[in-house]
Amino acid sequence: MGFFDKIKKIGIFSAFSSIDEEFYDELEESLILADMGVDPALKAVEELRRRVKAERLREPDQVRVCLRRVLCDMLDVGSTELDLSTCPSVILFIGVNGVGKTTTIGKLGAALKVQGKKVLLCAGDTFRAAAAEQLTIWAQRSGVDIVKQGEGADPAAVVYDALTAAKARGTDVILVDTAGRLHNKQNLMNELNKIRRIVDRELPECACETLLVLDATTGQNGLIQAKQFRESAGVTGIILTKLDGTAKGGVTVAIADELKIPVKYVGLGEGVDDLRPFDAQAFTEALV
Repeated sequence: MGFFDKIKKIGIFSAFSSIDEEFYDELEESLILADMGVDPALKAVEELRRRVKAERLREPDQVRVCLRRVLCDMLDVGSTELDLSTCPSVILFIGVNGVGKTTTIGKLGAALKVQGKKVLLCAGDTFRAAAAEQLTIWAQRSGVDIVKQGEGADPAAVVYDALTAAKARGTDVILVDTAGRLHNKQNLMNELNKIRRIVDRELPECACETLLVLDATTGQNGLIQAKQFRESAGVTGIILTKLDGTAKGGVTVAIADELKIPVKYVGLGEGVDDLRPFDAQAFTEALV
């Protein structure tokens, strides 16, 4: 079974033998039910109509392939590769509590270690109880370094220590966990901006990604979160977790199309190997 085979398929094509108005109406509804959202679904169906007419497609199988191309084009909004062009490179992980952020950091750290990278985890979420302990377990499991302080410590101070340690140790990649919730949204965003300023000051030329971790099961709520974080903290890529189970995955297309932010990784399970680089062709083939 392919990695994306866990995603719920739209399954609209099996019910139709001809491509007519009823087909397009049903497809539109199916895309919306697949968490794509109204506007991206309408856009996808309209573009599909145009291509079907231009290419004179008649068979459902031909239209299925065409829909995959349409969705791939909507997902093509930037590089899905991580920018790790400097030594060290920094990846900041942001997102609300409960989306699997700390676990995702651990999985990516393990994957980068396998690739031969020297990885350092930074336990910058000092507000959530046991966040540092959870990340420490992942560091031990993956065989990578970690920098942490006690619960309630200044996150920016932890990040400073991590950057200093990374420069001294010849680290390739620093993965920084951040708080998912503070007393209010403005406090959270101020904290994230403070962390980013320290990175820019200490490693002014480094490649720095800001990855927003979203829970796919929240559907369109994930899109709302992405809009808020993009406006306040800047986001260079998305990691979509929990695409197994009830998630349909269409929110991936909505985020890419509406916010022009590329999805870089997806998580489809609890195992250490269940975080993979995003592949638009494989994803759309599984979805449709």
